Amino acid sequence: MRKLSFLIFGAILSFGCIGGAKKEISVSAATDERTVYVGGMSAGFTLKTGGAQVIGLSEIVTEKGTCSPALTSGLRTGDKIQKIQGIRVDSITDLNEIVEKSKGVELNVEICRGGETLNLAVTPVKETVTNKYKIGVLVRDSVSGIGTVTYIDKTTGRFGALGHAVTDQTNKTMSLSDGTVYTCSIVGVSKGVRGKAGELRGMFLNDKCFGKAEKICNCGIFGYISEDFQPTECMSAVANSQAAKPGAAVIYSTVSGVEAKRYNVEIVKVEKYNKENKNYVLKITDEQLISETGGIVQGMSGSPILQDGYLIGAVTHVFLNDPTRGYGIDINQMLIE
Repeated sequence: MRKLSFLIFGAILSFGCIGGAKKEISVSAATDERTVYVGGMSAGFTLKTGGAQVIGLSEIVTEKGTCSPALTSGLRTGDKIQKIQGIRVDSITDLNEIVEKSKGVELNVEICRGGETLNLAVTPVKETVTNKYKIGVLVRDSVSGIGTVTYIDKTTGRFGALGHAVTDQTNKTMSLSDGTVYTCSIVGVSKGVRGKAGELRGMFLNDKCFGKAEKICNCGIFGYISEDFQPTECMSAVANSQAAKPGAAVIYSTVSGVEAKRYNVEIVKVEKYNKENKNYVLKITDEQLISETGGIVQGMSGSPILQDGYLIGAVTHVFLNDPTRGYGIDINQMLIE
């Protein structure tokens, strides 16, 4: 079995229109086909999980010795703290404030574990060094990373990106309460080699909001572009994978700066009804892209795949034993989201 690597969350990146000039791909479209703006621009995602997810347990040094209230109470890595004493916890700041105000009184902590809601009793203790009350958890309330925008709907302004799920510590699709998508700039690449996936490195441009993310599923991240982002200079194409076949194709991806470029690939295999959304096996044939990145690298997930002028899918995975090869998802799987 080939080893694979998901392609989200490499470095930090940058958005841009494809080619920098308006261009239309002319195709005959059926009435049920959708003409979209083709992506290829890199994007920086900051995704809030809606709660404080436990990513580790720690011991606290107190006047009476070392202890871990969280461990004693039964908290585990992967748990999401949703409420304490009936008060909603949306961030690390919320958690710290409630624990500090307890002054060591036992707290009722509501958590989500594997889709089930549980209530645990946790008694904070005062840490000697900081003189603050703590329960001994390492938590996060958001995840940041980079990927590639696949398309923007010309009518609604809704975008689709990545082409695969974003997973948490337990390898389950991450929940999303709020998400901001930023324009970014690619500043470097760690080339992919056999046995190790490469990655894009870059920088969030926090003053340039691309849009808001409102959904995560196994087909990627979806949301709406901001009013400030103008996609009209981006290339347009009909999204239709009906005639996808083995043979020559192209992808659009940003591996330097903010401008997406076109690269040649070959579709080796088409499997339309693959239940894991591994609908295409592709091989990078573009010598320039291979020279710059070694092939497919982290941060390129979502790079649109076009064949015969149609947008047919997006890059999702790289084969770890051959970075010039990877999987792609059928565009129709993304469009229904």
